[in-house]
Amino acid sequence: MDELKEEYMREAIKEAEKAAAIGEVPIGAVIVWKGEIIGRGHNEREVTNDATTHAEMTAIRQANAFKQNWRLEEAELYVTLEPCPMCCGAILLSRIKKVYYGASDLKGGTAGTLMNLLQDERFNHQSEVERGVLEEECRTLLQDFFRALRKERKENSRKHLREHMQEENKG
Repeated sequence: MDELKEEYMREAIKEAEKAAAIGEVPIGAVIVWKGEIIGRGHNEREVTNDATTHAEMTAIRQANAFKQNWRLEEAELYVTLEPCPMCCGAILLSRIKKVYYGASDLKGGTAGTLMNLLQDERFNHQSEVERGVLEEECRTLLQDFFRALRKERKENSRKHLREHMQEENKG
């Protein structure tokens, strides 16, 4: 695999780790233009209470601000999870040239899994797509996060049940 692709995807993984550190689903993205990262983002939906603060959206906003232009025609997006419909819409609208993603999203991915919005010729712009860049690392990051979340919920449920039974035994 191309070393530059891996390097940029590792930067996206770092962003995903930032999301996990604040309790968000670990998805990260970077936008590269002329060999420079001009936008970074990670999920922040829970923190911001804003459904649009996906990693890709934040990275696109930063890149737009950097270029002082809504067009990102020669830019490339690296994202740890296949983009959703909202993010694919933003990718197309901002004219991003190429999208690299790590793990496929079987429940919401629209860059090739459920459908491929990014290469639909009915739109006035298409983006090239490459799947599977550091796929295993990206998938493992998500799986570990959700495994820990399920474990925590299970433990909290048991704790609540024990407390409830103790209260009942007192009365």
